[in-house]
Amino acid sequence: MSLSACGGGGDDAGASKTVRVTLANHVWTENIKKSLPEFEKQTGLKVEVTQLGEDQLSDQYNVKLNAGSSDIDVMMYRPLQEGKLFAKNKYLTDLSDQVKANKDWDFSDFQAGPVEATTYDGKPVGVPIITEQEVLYYRKDLLAKAGLSAPPKTLDELKAAAAKVKAAQADVAGFVARTGKSPAVTQFSSFLYSFGGDFVDGSGKAAVNSDAAKQAYAYYGALIKDSGPANVSTDMGWPEAMAIFTQGKAAFYTEANSLYKNATDPAKSKISDKVGFAPFPAGPAGSKPYNIPSWALGINSSSENQGNAWKFIEWATGKAQTLSQQTSGVPGARSSVWANPQGTSTFPKDLVEAIKASTKAGVGHDRPLVVKVPEAREIVGQPIVDAITGKDAAAAADTANAAFQKFLDDEAK
Repeated sequence: MSLSACGGGGDDAGASKTVRVTLANHVWTENIKKSLPEFEKQTGLKVEVTQLGEDQLSDQYNVKLNAGSSDIDVMMYRPLQEGKLFAKNKYLTDLSDQVKANKDWDFSDFQAGPVEATTYDGKPVGVPIITEQEVLYYRKDLLAKAGLSAPPKTLDELKAAAAKVKAAQADVAGFVARTGKSPAVTQFSSFLYSFGGDFVDGSGKAAVNSDAAKQAYAYYGALIKDSGPANVSTDMGWPEAMAIFTQGKAAFYTEANSLYKNATDPAKSKISDKVGFAPFPAGPAGSKPYNIPSWALGINSSSENQGNAWKFIEWATGKAQTLSQQTSGVPGARSSVWANPQGTSTFPKDLVEAIKASTKAGVGHDRPLVVKVPEAREIVGQPIVDAITGKDAAAAADTANAAFQKFLDDEAK
């Protein structure tokens, strides 16, 4: 699908002056709604916003996009959750021409990881608006107490430091992280990449039983089993893991940077003044955390108002709006906002440094890039649970790989 470049140019012939935009409940959405009068004044267009919770949003997209409905122009979507499904079904417009049309808008300013996640078959089908990277949260006071002068820079150092803290204080875990089969996949992914692995290899085959993957599963499981909280459950998502950390019951925690205020807000955290942030520790393949877009904007391929839809996206993802969003605490996908002191003024200094490091070598996905994401997570997450509970991680990885390959084969049919 090739469209005329409509960057800042004229309207589509006979196009509606009303752009219908469907957005998720999010801080980003609240911020953009406040700025809409500015866009409407600039362009003479009217924006009609439909705002929905994530589940409602998915339900509406499933019904309307499948029916080829033209009453959505711009859609906010999750590139790693439904992006492949939408692109494969041709629900998303190919934006190849649009992203090149306006030099001032500058597509090259967007970070590589998020762009990778909003690209399908080599063509951009979305523009990333909100990013997340995995970083290391840690307790400054517990490090000092354990005689550690700096946070761990490698996974080997993390393992040693976590063991040291746990040995010194029986009631404090050295490390905490997600343990639930599906939720843990996201945070485990950075360990997998840093060991040199991935969920799928270069030829599209299942790779969760590669040597690197087996090492990553064994490492993650052992770190929680040996240095994690006592009687740790295997169904923790981020709220449970974060609660253990913010109650002062763990020294190290790897998690998405977007959740940092849970740890630094005195109203939510008992250790708000003791939290530090560091880049994800390096494994044998280096430090390779995920650097992903949690949300992006795309154009419904059935929209009859694509020129004006692009005008909205161009404005909403432009440098000025991205900087404005960033200063309100929404991590942006543009490199320029992280290089701008104004853009980082509201974030802790050490978190900014950790994020900058993450965006350099970050990987653009935190789960398998497939159509049926929930099913895939269940399969590749099983060895995490097995490793935490002391089972043979390598055998679990072999079993998972066979199931994942069958899943990939079935999905390719």
